[in-house]
Amino acid sequence: MTSTTSTTTTAVTLADLTRMLRESAGEEEGVDLDGDVIDTPFIDLGYDSLALLQVIGQIQREYGIEIPDDAVVDAETPGALLALINAGQQSAA
Repeated sequence: MTSTTSTTTTAVTLADLTRMLRESAGEEEGVDLDGDVIDTPFIDLGYDSLALLQVIGQIQREYGIEIPDDAVVDAETPGALLALINAGQQSAA
């Protein structure tokens, strides 16, 4: 019997993350999420922990990965959050 189920993992990109930030919490006036924001703290981008939890929920629904809420607290920049998300995605595969 051959399995037809394939698991494909697509890394969550900065573009994906910024799209979800805009959808979940909007965009702070004067902040360009299309710029070089990978190492900019979320607080400087205008996002608090509630906004990040909303984005994590969206990522979990769209990508089917589990990310512990307490791990998100340590991810203070988009780059750190992407590393956490994509590491979770790799371990789920």
